[in-house]
Amino acid sequence: MDLRGTTPEVVEALTTWLSARDDEPLVVETSGSTGRPKRVVLSRRAVHASISATARRLGGEGRWLLALPAGYVAGAQVICRSVVAGAAPVLLEGHPSVAAAVEAGAPAYVSLVPTQLHRLLDDEGEVRALASLRAVLLGGGPIDPALRTRAAAAGLRVVATYGSAETAGGCVYDGVALDGVALATEADGRLRVSGPTLFDGYEGDVELTARVLVDGWFRTEDAARIDEDGRLQVLGRLDDMVVTGGVNVPAPAVARRLREHPAIREVEVLGVPDEEWGTRLVAFVVGDLTPAEARAWVVEQHPRSWAPRQVIAVGALPLLANGKVDRVRLAELATP
Repeated sequence: MDLRGTTPEVVEALTTWLSARDDEPLVVETSGSTGRPKRVVLSRRAVHASISATARRLGGEGRWLLALPAGYVAGAQVICRSVVAGAAPVLLEGHPSVAAAVEAGAPAYVSLVPTQLHRLLDDEGEVRALASLRAVLLGGGPIDPALRTRAAAAGLRVVATYGSAETAGGCVYDGVALDGVALATEADGRLRVSGPTLFDGYEGDVELTARVLVDGWFRTEDAARIDEDGRLQVLGRLDDMVVTGGVNVPAPAVARRLREHPAIREVEVLGVPDEEWGTRLVAFVVGDLTPAEARAWVVEQHPRSWAPRQVIAVGALPLLANGKVDRVRLAELATP
């Protein structure tokens, strides 16, 4: 089954699919935030495993507020979790605000991406609505520690999630894998995931499926560290290590440092092709900070070679339909 149509149509289709007894899989597309989207095949078994493990971790089932696009895995899982709990999801679509949707439908949970939460925290009414929920799940991109601190101070219970379409959505909550999910790292730090929530493969791409699904493990594109107590720390995508001027620079670490500056509201850092440097490190910032100030801020804590060679001020980070940052569009902005 494909996730196509209007949001109400997707809700209806998923409701029917969840209770069916045939072998028809769910096919969801990845966001395409770094290139061509992939079509991920999920069994009904994997989706149900994710739903039940999530309910156990959160302390119970409940109605969900759908604030993400229904056509991607995070939105689809919100719908499925709500339906299994016995109630159709509350649709943000059609309401003027989160507060209005919460008042109308009394949900218990919501899933957001960091950009959404960042913007909602600027509105007192929205904050009160979010604080009334049992939990706000946050995923889909790097989470600034300052954002979580601000949310906690406002009375929100935020749960940081890690996962992808290939793992049927979030499979690690606040660094701890859901029941049945196993984590491991390879020699280069690549994260591997196994367990009952894994996808069956990529539709129409046997070669790619064979590369990433090996001996029951999904080989992600993320670099990670697993502490002695089993807690996961995602360090960033493997391709976020930017080689510029012969120096390896971890773009996520530069972005984290820039997010700490009080004048910066949002930031994304990535490498773009460059004739002189091979790849140049570019920071896209939303805030009142000059390029010289941004570079100096990074150098206060990191090697000079980590300072972005280009700083581009933008009014807002471009987003894909699912709320993730559109990195392809950003790269285009940096092209001379």
